[in-house]
Amino acid sequence: MKTLAYGLYGLNDSVQRMVRNLLPVALLLGRLYVAWAFFKAGLTKIDDWGTTLFLFEEEYSVPLLHPEVAAFLATFGELVFPVLLVFGLFSLVSSAGLFVINIVAVISLEVIAPAAELYHIVWGLILMALAMCGPGLFSLDKMISARLRRT
Repeated sequence: MKTLAYGLYGLNDSVQRMVRNLLPVALLLGRLYVAWAFFKAGLTKIDDWGTTLFLFEEEYSVPLLHPEVAAFLATFGELVFPVLLVFGLFSLVSSAGLFVINIVAVISLEVIAPAAELYHIVWGLILMALAMCGPGLFSLDKMISARLRRT
């Protein structure tokens, strides 16, 4: 029985090492996926600014902000933060910024389709993981941080 337990713990340690080695790739893929989703939404907003303003005035109920200000901030955030996230630059700020945009988007809609709600949950979890774990090995933040430590 003791041998079986040691064998299982050894296997568990091996799998954990393998998964830990894949973490930088997973963080990069998470950054790229979330950045793509939000950047695409930002492009849609600037593609037809009149419709965007109409939606923020009539459909979205963003608390505490004038609809034009909310539309500008959402569009700015959806175009700037994803670019930063792709490069892994100011990752905490960009992931936290997109997390806030994501939360505001969910609470601003009176009715949200279950499929859309699920996407927002997935994006929120990925953004939370990025904020907590950092951007990973393949990022400018990591490169800049390593260079600053050397000097």
